[in-house]
Amino acid sequence: MYEYRNGRLLMDGVSLSEIATRHGTPCYVYSRADIESTWRSYDAAFGARAHHVHYAVKANANLAVLQVLARLGSGFDIVSAGELARVLAARGVPSGIVFSGVGKTVADIEAALAADIGTFNIESAAELERLNGVAGRLGCRARIAVRVNPDVDAKTHPYISTGLDENKFGVPMAEALEVYRTAVQRPHLDVVGIACHIGSQLTTLAPFADALTRVMVLVGRLADAGIPLMHVDAGGGLGIRYRDETPPPIADYVGTLCRVIPPAYAIHIEPGRSVVAAAGVLITTVEYLKRTPKRQFAIVDAAMNDLLRPALYAAWHDVQMLEEPPPEVTEARYDLVGPVCESGDFLANDRALRLAPGARLALMCAGAYGHVMASNYNARPRPPEVMVDAGVAHLVRARESIPALYAGETLLPDAP
Repeated sequence: MYEYRNGRLLMDGVSLSEIATRHGTPCYVYSRADIESTWRSYDAAFGARAHHVHYAVKANANLAVLQVLARLGSGFDIVSAGELARVLAARGVPSGIVFSGVGKTVADIEAALAADIGTFNIESAAELERLNGVAGRLGCRARIAVRVNPDVDAKTHPYISTGLDENKFGVPMAEALEVYRTAVQRPHLDVVGIACHIGSQLTTLAPFADALTRVMVLVGRLADAGIPLMHVDAGGGLGIRYRDETPPPIADYVGTLCRVIPPAYAIHIEPGRSVVAAAGVLITTVEYLKRTPKRQFAIVDAAMNDLLRPALYAAWHDVQMLEEPPPEVTEARYDLVGPVCESGDFLANDRALRLAPGARLALMCAGAYGHVMASNYNARPRPPEVMVDAGVAHLVRARESIPALYAGETLLPDAP
């Protein structure tokens, strides 16, 4: 997907330097081919086993990304009415939508019921009652799965671990049977499955197997109680290689799910990061080089508001030059920092690079939790997004304008 040719970094044969010149920096660039290839790897790994792949929209919600996946037949995992609207605008099929998340509002539920989505993943007894009430008021029924919390340590960053008793997600295993018994008694709910998601950026299969083994014990107890299920939603969370991680192949991950979950149940999964992360880069330009008694800084035009992961998670992104530097430029170790007025505004630390002002760089594996987490801090417009498709670079989101930053605001009336 990435290669250097004639001293320039290419994505699927398209020069990232040309994209930077045309659209400016900072700018996100995605590979359609890589997104499609990865999604197909998930789908094909199941073979004839009944399954459904739901892309986790929170990883990257650009309409073109969603459109590419919808055309493949992907379902979607959403956590808000806004994400629902995006999926529908990208022509996603409502019956393939799973609505997750701990804080569904009445407005969220109304929008999802109006669209007739596939399944609500319920995360508390209180949410179950709210959903039943709203569905009754609207004169419809809601298909549900209960997301259970198996209390399994995913061995990942604590901010993206979701399967422990101390986390806010899901129904504790000890309470799940009673929640299901309540659900089958509610007149506007149809119980169809069970769900589990223990975290993100997992690089071993043991936590998946452990969690799902516990889930299947509960599924057996539900069957004994006369509550049969149609599917098991195994969530997402498979990691990628940012630096030196060694995540298992997709086929091994799917194989683990198929071994633990009996063939009587369809398997639903919700991959996000692993579908889009490696398919995207954030390109940026060096504005200044600055030396202090202890550090050398490369001040670039991208910042923590454009790519929050390094500041939020201490995440590591590889840095590549868009163009080979002139031979007279020597190598030094730099901290790549942005112009935002925070000491936490960094994109990469202590990297050996040959830099001069004006050099253009790519932060790799930035396709997930990049633009979707961007903000307007320091009144900075969010960057554009470009998708490379069959040798052509398409602008799929224009750079935000400065007037758009305050278009919805008003001044107070003049004093009398």
